[in-house]
Amino acid sequence: MEKISQLLGAMITYYQGDPRRIQHFLKVHDLARTIGVLEGLDKETLFVLEAAAAVHDIGIHLCEMKYGACDGKLQEQEGPALARDMLGVLGFEERVTERVCWLVAHHHTYDNIDSLDYQILVEADFLVNLYEDGTSREGIMSAYHHIFVTETGRLFCRKMFGLDENA
Repeated sequence: MEKISQLLGAMITYYQGDPRRIQHFLKVHDLARTIGVLEGLDKETLFVLEAAAAVHDIGIHLCEMKYGACDGKLQEQEGPALARDMLGVLGFEERVTERVCWLVAHHHTYDNIDSLDYQILVEADFLVNLYEDGTSREGIMSAYHHIFVTETGRLFCRKMFGLDENA
């Protein structure tokens, strides 16, 4: 997992001067890794998930400069090329890079989630965003019922936000 640590370091440098965004991707990474381990992901899928979680929002600054906005769809559009460049510099294998870029290009698309790495990335990002955005209890409940699928993600959501077992 040395490559993941190098990637996290590169992302901290990439976002220098923006502690909010650094804190965000570090939290998403840690939650994605934890959910992935507890859900029993194999080593290779976990590696891809961790890399994707580290770079999932890499397009934000470019979107802000280019469009004056950084909504999810713009991030999905601009992020993959930036992620590809960073992963290439760090020597990630092409098949890993392809999957990471695909995940970056879809991490704000919530229909047709068809794989566990994709589901876990979305859940980890939601857990962090629900907190950081100060989402209402009603919004949290809606996300719990419509987004969270993994046993671990559902458990973490209930525990973090004080939801009833029968939420």
